[in-house]
Amino acid sequence: MTAGYADGFSLQVIGRVRSPFPEKFGIPRQPGLVDVPASIEMLPPFDVPEMFEGLEEFSHLWLNFIFNACQEQGWKKKVRPPRLGGNASKGVFATRSPFRPNHLGLSVVKLDRIEIADGYVKLYILGADLLDGTPIVDIKPYVSYTDSVSGACSGFAGEAPGTTLEVVFSPQADEVLKMLPQGEALKGQIAALVSLDPRPAYQRGGGQARTWGMRFSNLDIHWQVDGDQALVTGVDVVQGISINSV
Repeated sequence: MTAGYADGFSLQVIGRVRSPFPEKFGIPRQPGLVDVPASIEMLPPFDVPEMFEGLEEFSHLWLNFIFNACQEQGWKKKVRPPRLGGNASKGVFATRSPFRPNHLGLSVVKLDRIEIADGYVKLYILGADLLDGTPIVDIKPYVSYTDSVSGACSGFAGEAPGTTLEVVFSPQADEVLKMLPQGEALKGQIAALVSLDPRPAYQRGGGQARTWGMRFSNLDIHWQVDGDQALVTGVDVVQGISINSV
């Protein structure tokens, strides 16, 4: 043990994520798969502009965060990664599972812009895989010459997950999106998210038709899967709920 350090220590939350994902289901399983906009609201005393001088020169950021929605469930020695269909288990340290001893997560995101207003700082990002309200405990710039390792071996996650579903929208869902501000952008984001097929692996395949749903910003999205096609059957606006991520 390094001198001066105790067995336990605490982390300070320096900011909170504001994302269009109020629920876990439907969130991309890795960052950068879908360019969904989100933001980080910095908390005092970490919201002073001086702490961010020079950050605008970097295109991407590393975010250290807490899997706060999983803390009460504890941690596990072995987990079942979705990439392996949910049937094979691996040691937790060989995965990016949230059920880790300290529930620490790591994501790389694109920095869209930095907003400084009245002396406070807000970071706008793209490609986050983070639940709304996620606590951020550290931010570091992504440095390409060292953070991107040529020829690295990535085990069972050797390739990026591809889109598995063709997504089409019902006339009713299309009509709702046309009436919303930035409706075309929302439609593209919804299509990209659903195309990744967020269903659990063991619930894919045959069987009776089922309607799936996820919350995206202040929208309830519903879809059905038939073979390799997903039909978005409904887009409902949830009144009184708004997640201002852009």
